[in-house]
Amino acid sequence: MGHPSHTSLTITAAFCLVLMGCGDVERPYEPPPEQPGEVIIHEPASLTSLRTEVTGPDGAPIRVRCDSCHGLEGIEGVALPEQAADAAGPHVGLEVRHGDIECASCHAPDEPHRLRLAAGHVLPMREAMRLCAQCHGPQHRDYRRGSHGGMSGYWDLSRGDRIRNHCVDCHDPHAPAFPQFRPLPGPRDRFPPAPPQEHLHD
Repeated sequence: MGHPSHTSLTITAAFCLVLMGCGDVERPYEPPPEQPGEVIIHEPASLTSLRTEVTGPDGAPIRVRCDSCHGLEGIEGVALPEQAADAAGPHVGLEVRHGDIECASCHAPDEPHRLRLAAGHVLPMREAMRLCAQCHGPQHRDYRRGSHGGMSGYWDLSRGDRIRNHCVDCHDPHAPAFPQFRPLPGPRDRFPPAPPQEHLHD
């Protein structure tokens, strides 16, 4: 049996190119992908305000912004104490159970309503997660992977935004360990299995 001629190889190659081109014509129309959603980290009110004992008309506690006392132009904020037990004003009675650290370990001494990283960089309070990540690396790694901290919204960002919890949504920064609590009862089965039938003997 002889080898295929140059002409037959050329015709075969041309036929394959025609088939490949036909495939493009028959491909169904695919709309362009929608604008992807965003991953939004929730900003709890506790990052920028202090809860008071005064309640509003709706019965909810009134919150006062931190910068209403700290950082107002022409008014110096209260000096940052070395220990939380020495806190004055609305912070009296603050208890810290967060390892052996001082107030200035996290708060900027000259601007108590701001945070200070270990390297000395000052951050706004809403960027507290960067501060937490300095000491809580494994938890921050798991948070980035989605296995630590809750979320709501869409896992598939093509369908909408995903809302991630902030560290202080679940942890009190001054006492981050969860206290002991009694779990709620488990979910109630709406369709319990039927009880076994008793067979009557004649």
